[in-house]
Amino acid sequence: MTKKDVAGETPPPRAKRLPRAVRERQILDAAVRVFSERGYHAASMDEVSDVAGISKPMIYAYLGSKEELFAACIQREATRLMESIGGVVDVELDPEEQLWRGVLAFFTFVGENRDSWQVLHRQAGSQGAPFAAELAEGRRRAVAMISALLDRAASREGVGAFAEGRTEPLAAALTGAGEALAEWWLEHPEETPKAMARRLMNLSWMGFGNLVLGRAWHPDKTA
Repeated sequence: MTKKDVAGETPPPRAKRLPRAVRERQILDAAVRVFSERGYHAASMDEVSDVAGISKPMIYAYLGSKEELFAACIQREATRLMESIGGVVDVELDPEEQLWRGVLAFFTFVGENRDSWQVLHRQAGSQGAPFAAELAEGRRRAVAMISALLDRAASREGVGAFAEGRTEPLAAALTGAGEALAEWWLEHPEETPKAMARRLMNLSWMGFGNLVLGRAWHPDKTA
């Protein structure tokens, strides 16, 4: 027999309890959207609750305070960005093709996840501590990935001297250039990911390619 409520009606089935990972993803998706649109200080946990369709006490139980939630957003979006880039870089390919694929993956991610980029670069970058450390860690991972690529490129071309401790600052420069172009792109959404990636490749690889081959610019050449 079906259990009846006091009015004699069959009660509705209880909502299925979702796994914790699914709930956290719902909360983080909503939080990224709210933080992107409202900014960290103006965003409220009530807004996140409304967008996620999850009670505010449950948000606190799963991911903690607003500060902790924002930090979790930064960590997740930085990881998603790095995974999207790392997933297309094949170490068996020529370094130029590796870099092209990575650069294109970066701009494709930004184009498809503008809220993520807003949170990662604009919101996190403007809040200072304690979020600066989260942002710096994401940038460090990007620099390390590019530096390793340039090391492999130099080694493959037999230019060992270039690879000895010289790639990290160049990788940092490329990372900064990519961030700056992505910021410009937010104001010019008519551009395509491929067009943005071509710009960065023309800016960077024309120089990196020469360095990999051992051809470097020296100030005394202009004397």
